Amino acid sequence: MKAEECDDDGEIGFLAVLRREDGRSHGEKPEEMGNHSPGDEPEQRHYELGSIGAVLTIRQLPSQGLSFQLWPAASSLVSLLDQNPSLLLASLPTSRRCLPNLNILELGAGTGLVGIAAAAVLGARVTITDMSHVLPNLLFNAQANACAVAARGGVVEVRQLEWGRHEEDAAGLGGASEKDAPAFDLVMASDVVYHDHLFDPLLQTLQFFVTGEVVFVLAHLRRWKKDAVFFRKARKLFEVSVIHTDPPLPGSRVGITVYRFVQKARAAGG
Repeated sequence: MKAEECDDDGEIGFLAVLRREDGRSHGEKPEEMGNHSPGDEPEQRHYELGSIGAVLTIRQLPSQGLSFQLWPAASSLVSLLDQNPSLLLASLPTSRRCLPNLNILELGAGTGLVGIAAAAVLGARVTITDMSHVLPNLLFNAQANACAVAARGGVVEVRQLEWGRHEEDAAGLGGASEKDAPAFDLVMASDVVYHDHLFDPLLQTLQFFVTGEVVFVLAHLRRWKKDAVFFRKARKLFEVSVIHTDPPLPGSRVGITVYRFVQKARAAGG
């Protein structure tokens, strides 16, 4: 089924907002956004969401870099969304568990699997973000799964958001007006703690979005000793707790851990 066939009114259940200088319109078709280098054979992965009877199709472009590939923590977080979404929702304050009105931000979305799955399973408005060169493939995957998202009343928006320069990219995120600060209920990410030179920019971005009652959920597979540096720095800024762990993958000594970050309470008079 084509994306255009999802809704009799012509709505396809998502918004695509790219950098203005890209000159692309919102109505471009997947094949027009799906350019890839000669010899770079796309790979498709299918994810069955049993809870809603849908299958997501995600395109990878491995030769284009890490952001164009699927990683274990993303699959783990999608399984958790599908099999036990109440665990994720329970991490939110009671006042923010308003299905189907959740407003979610995904950082470092890569292929977009996690955010698209969240929109489909939770019927949420999800803004999936990454660097500008990643957006065409993100948009391709959002369009390819438009029917599954629209069927649940979800919305997926594709936007640029560069860590450490988040304030420049934040205008209008999540349906906010250009003048208003974005108001998300939940921020999500998977396998984003990887390059140590990005630890501080990521933490700066988290400080901008994860304030008040906003919760950050991170699915992480520990690969390096240096990962501990990120979490040591994070614990100075946020209350960090573990809400889920997966057993180790075959051939691995560690499994996926899902963390919950919330803003540290300020001391009285602080």
